[in-house]
Amino acid sequence: MSKVLIIGAGGVSNVVVRKCAQNSEVYSEILLASRTKSKCDAIAQDIKNIPVHTASVDADKPAEVAALIRDFKPELVINVALPYQDLAIMDACLAEGVNYLDAANYEPKDKAHFEYSWQWAYHDRFKKAGIMALLGSGFDPGVTNVYTAYAKKHYFDTIDTLDIVDCNAGNHGQAFATNFNPEINIREVTQKGKFYKDGEYFEIPPMSEHKSVDYPQVGPRESYLLWHEEIESLVKNIPIKQARFWMTFGQEYLTHLRVLEDVGMTRIDPVDFKGQKIIPLEFLKALLPEPGQLGQNYTGKTCIGCQLTGTKDGKPQTYFVYNVCDHAECFKEVKAQAVSYTTGVPVMLGGAMMLTGKWKGEGVFNMEQFDPDPFMAEIGKWGLPWNEVFGQKLV
Repeated sequence: MSKVLIIGAGGVSNVVVRKCAQNSEVYSEILLASRTKSKCDAIAQDIKNIPVHTASVDADKPAEVAALIRDFKPELVINVALPYQDLAIMDACLAEGVNYLDAANYEPKDKAHFEYSWQWAYHDRFKKAGIMALLGSGFDPGVTNVYTAYAKKHYFDTIDTLDIVDCNAGNHGQAFATNFNPEINIREVTQKGKFYKDGEYFEIPPMSEHKSVDYPQVGPRESYLLWHEEIESLVKNIPIKQARFWMTFGQEYLTHLRVLEDVGMTRIDPVDFKGQKIIPLEFLKALLPEPGQLGQNYTGKTCIGCQLTGTKDGKPQTYFVYNVCDHAECFKEVKAQAVSYTTGVPVMLGGAMMLTGKWKGEGVFNMEQFDPDPFMAEIGKWGLPWNEVFGQKLV
């Protein structure tokens, strides 16, 4: 039975809090904090079986986070706030000697660029403090890292290729909306694509490489090669010759995005507007639908998985492991769409792995560095069952 501090009150946080409450054998008490306390209150009011307290915090300020930690004394801080705030929250955990978990890696607010180096640099300090940080405990990154580790442990002696595929075949009924924080989502998809091969990274223009992938329970969808952070950690921790990440986008989404780019609305540098400095992407975020509010009318499914090729016992091996999640079913259970659900469930389970001692260490770690079996044994019962296909190549 453990107390946890959860920072952030968006769509993913809503799922994390509800799932922690469902897993009351591990999670006994929650302090939910965000810049806007009313958002925390709206989530907390539905939880009846364990105490959920709420507070206001500016997560950009380590001292404010540290004060909450000192007052509440949690065993773990779960960060589902903005990626810009990762380092500030890690600093607070270091100051107070508390374990840390997040769902997405750090990126600086003034540059659309994300990589693990900033957080990996904390490893020695966390190790010296005798505490643990678990990075990227969402679905991708997160479950995809565990899928890859599981495949390596059980089905491969050598891995030639890893292709992570992420399909959202849902319909939210909006002309244009993003499934998670618009600011983060648009920064991610407008960056150059990048993949790993034979020890090197190769960049390509944004959205320039794509192909049709036939997703289980969904069907063929056009999928685009993007840069995604789990590639960076996976090729560091597991011998892989080539690693790529693919995500689906509809033509309507891409058309809207292209227009917004053309008129400068995806810029992240300040511009003068009537005597004030504004950042166009932040202004756009204020106009777009709140991702956490998309769930009610969302239909369709997501399909996310990992395809690996290589060898086992000297013979060629092709393997695909994946999850399919239904938007409408997620909303019935936790009042969220499937993108928030698939991120929030593994946040809760990654935390449970730490709190129960199934995953433990001192320093900064990624998901694939731990035994995948206990995580894979439990993820299905918490709402994300997985399936395996052998000998069939999707990508």
